[in-house]
Amino acid sequence: MPDTEPTSLSPTVLRQWPLPRLGGDKHARGTALIVGGGRQTPGAVLLAAEAALRLGAGKVQVATTGSTAAHVAVALPEGYVEALPETREGDLLPSAASRILDLAAGADAVLMGPGLSDPLTSALLLGEVVPHLDCTLVLDALATAYLTPDLDRVSHLSGRVLLTPNVSELAATLALEVDEVRGDPETATRALARQTRATVLSGDETSYIVTPDGRCWSTAAGPPSLATAGSGDVKAGAVVALCARGAPVEQAAAWAAYCHGVSGERLARTTSGFLARDVVTELPSALAAIEAG
Repeated sequence: MPDTEPTSLSPTVLRQWPLPRLGGDKHARGTALIVGGGRQTPGAVLLAAEAALRLGAGKVQVATTGSTAAHVAVALPEGYVEALPETREGDLLPSAASRILDLAAGADAVLMGPGLSDPLTSALLLGEVVPHLDCTLVLDALATAYLTPDLDRVSHLSGRVLLTPNVSELAATLALEVDEVRGDPETATRALARQTRATVLSGDETSYIVTPDGRCWSTAAGPPSLATAGSGDVKAGAVVALCARGAPVEQAAAWAAYCHGVSGERLARTTSGFLARDVVTELPSALAAIEAG
C-alpha cells in the first residue's frame, strides 16, 4: 500500500473511529503493565500509571525499582506495584526480566520505557523481555534505544507494537542528526515505521501517527506549555490504557495524542503554567468532550 497523505485529527474524525466501549467491570477493561522508573525518576511510571487509570484501563500494574516501589505504591493506591532488582546506580537490572514476563503473561498491553535512564542496562533488559512477549507493546522514551542496533527487533509483534520516541530519540534510532529530523519529522516517522514494521507516534509541534503500510494521521493540538517534564510519560500512559481497552495501536495513538493535546489546551485557558500531573487529571474530561463533540 502506498503512503497516504496525513489525515488531520479532529473530534469529527475521531468520532467516526470510536474507541471500544468500556466493559462493565475492571477485567473487561483490560490490564496494563508499565515497566520503568529508577531511583532518580520514580515519578515517570507514576504519571504513566495514573494516566492509564484515568483513561479507563481496568487494572494497572507497575514494575519498578525495589528502592522506589513502596513510595510508588503509596502514591498509587489503585494500582499493583512490583519491586524489581536494580543496579547500584538505581536502574532496573536485566535479571528483572523473568518477573516482568510473569506479569506480562496476564496483561493486555505492556508499556516499557518511562523513567529508564541507562541506555546499556535498559537495552539488556529489553533484550531479555521483548522477544518473549505476545501482547500489545508500547516502547517509550529510552526503551526505543533497544532498536538502534537492529530495527527488526519487534517484527514478531507485527500489528501490535507502538513506538513513541521524541524527536531526539527518533533521530538516534534512525542514526540521523536531530536538526534533520526536526526539519521533517513526518518523513522520519514514516521511515521508522517502515523499517521497524511498527506503528510510530512522534513529532514536534505537529505529531504524526504512521503505520508500517503508510497510513498517517497528524495533530497539532496542544499549547507550547504542554512541552513540560513528564508530559511524554502521561501520553504514553494514555496510549497503553486505550490499548488495554482493546483499541488497535494506531487508534490508541491517534486518540491519546489528540486527547493529550486537548487536555493541554483546556488547562492553558485557565492557568499560565501547568505541570504534567495537571494534564493527567484533565484527560477524562477532555476525552469526554471529544466523544461528545
